[in-house]
Amino acid sequence: MKLVFAGTPEVAVPALDALIASGRHEVAAVVTRPDAPAGRGRRLVASPVAERAEHAGIEVLKPAKPRDEEFLARLREIGPDCCPVVAYGALLPRVALDIPAQGWVNLHFSLLPAWRGAAPVQHAIMAGDEITGASTFLIEEGLDSGPVYGTVTEEIRPTDTSGDLLTRLAFAGSGLLAATMDGIEDGTLKAVPQPADGISSAPKITVESAHVDWAAPALRVDRVVRGCTPAPGSWTVFRDERLKLIQVAMVPDRTDLAPGELSVAKNNVYVGTGSFAVELLWVQAQGKKPMRAADWARGVRIPSGERLGV
Repeated sequence: MKLVFAGTPEVAVPALDALIASGRHEVAAVVTRPDAPAGRGRRLVASPVAERAEHAGIEVLKPAKPRDEEFLARLREIGPDCCPVVAYGALLPRVALDIPAQGWVNLHFSLLPAWRGAAPVQHAIMAGDEITGASTFLIEEGLDSGPVYGTVTEEIRPTDTSGDLLTRLAFAGSGLLAATMDGIEDGTLKAVPQPADGISSAPKITVESAHVDWAAPALRVDRVVRGCTPAPGSWTVFRDERLKLIQVAMVPDRTDLAPGELSVAKNNVYVGTGSFAVELLWVQAQGKKPMRAADWARGVRIPSGERLGV
C-alpha cells in the first residue's frame, strides 16, 4: 500500500522505522506537528519524526491544523491507501479521515478499551495495572473508540517508570503496526468493535495530578512517582519551593514517620506516608540538576521533624 505516516515524538520513530524497513509498503510522506521552540534559546526544532523522515528522504508535511485546506489538497494528491498514526498530537477531522481508502490506523499504547486518551501508559502505572500492551485500531471521530485490528501485551514491572514502559511498547507496537498494514493489504485482517464494558479514560496528566499526597499510602506515592517520570514529573513542596521526585523506594519496615515527615541518615532520606515510609533516591530542587537525595539533604541541612508538602 501507499502510506502516509502521522506521528510526532520520539516514541513514534520505531514504528516509522519498521514501516520503512518492511519493504512491502511505500511510505510516501509523513505528517507531523509544526516545528516547536526548544532549549534555552527557544529556537524552532523539528519533531523527531520529521528528522527521521527527512533523513530517509521522505516528504514531510507540517500543517498547523490537519483541517488546513493546503494540507488536505496535498494529501488527496498523494492518494494514500492508508495512514498509520502514532502519537501525532492533533485531532483528525472527518474530511481528512475520509481521504485514504483504508482509513487512518492508530497505534495506541493500551489494551483497548482500557485507558482511552492521551496518557495511557502513565495511568496504567498509577492504577497499579500488572499487564498493559498496545492496540491498532481504525480511527473514528470518537476518542480511541474505533474497531481494533490487533494487540500485543506487555508486563508492567515493579520498578517501571512511564518512560521505561513506553520505550518497550514503542518497539513492540512497531511490529504490530507493520503487521496490521500487511493484514489490511492482503485482506486477512478485519477490525473488531471494542466491547462496551471495560472502558477507562486516560486524560493528559496535569501538573496538579502529579502533586504527591503524603497522606496517601506508600504504594500510591510510588505509583505516582513512577507514572509521572519522566513527564510531567511528580513533585512536592519543600520550604515553599517545588521539589521534583525522580525515584523513590518503599520501606515497609519503617512506620515511625508521620505523613511528609523527613528522617535523614548518613546515606538515606526517608519520608512518612499514610502507611509506611518511602526512601527518596533521586530528587531535583528548583533551578538545580537531578541529584541523589542524600546529597540534596546534606546541602539543605534538614532538622529533625521537618516535613515535605508544607
